[in-house]
Amino acid sequence: MNHLNNECVEWGGQVQVTLDRETMLPPAGRVTLNAIRSYLETIALANQRVLAEFLVDGCLVDLSHPLTNLTFRRVDAHTAPLTDQPLVLLSTALQQAARARASVEAALTLVLINSPGTARELWWGIAGRLKEPVLTLSLMPDHLCQTWCGTSFDKLRRWQLEQIAVIIRRVDEACDSGDNIQISDALENLVLPWLDNLAEHIRLWQDATQAGSRLRTSV
Repeated sequence: MNHLNNECVEWGGQVQVTLDRETMLPPAGRVTLNAIRSYLETIALANQRVLAEFLVDGCLVDLSHPLTNLTFRRVDAHTAPLTDQPLVLLSTALQQAARARASVEAALTLVLINSPGTARELWWGIAGRLKEPVLTLSLMPDHLCQTWCGTSFDKLRRWQLEQIAVIIRRVDEACDSGDNIQISDALENLVLPWLDNLAEHIRLWQDATQAGSRLRTSV
């Protein structure tokens, strides 16, 4: 389960910080998550690496979102070489898809026990998250998509966003019906399968990218 991305409220004790399992001592005054992240990113970039994972009290945080109002005691960061940036992007996209799926699963029941107006608001809060993994994938090097899919990421992104638009319109139609059972059914039968299919493709791309990375390393 992911932390909400919130900026820290200092708890008054010593914050433990590690980077690739090595204990770090941020400069005095660097007590917020944003300050600690900036410090760790600077160290990583100086070593031709990027932050791949950022854990707060053992929970993974999405680095693509702002960090606000979070009390914490420990930060553990892990880096990856710049050459592994595709793997970082795939990992981020998979996390975003998983978060969206968790939101949909939670909404399946919530829409049934709330008013139609509240159900619509729940759905609209979820709808914006569907595009996040797709936009992250669009940052991948285009030659990898040509290898995996036989097409460019630009074309793949357009196709996926068109799918999302169709799904959103169909769930919106269920919301307009005022029948919360229809809304729940649309989430279960349209949104969840799409997210599951996307996550499966990302995992396959991860496996292919990792295999290619291992092959390059062994040569």
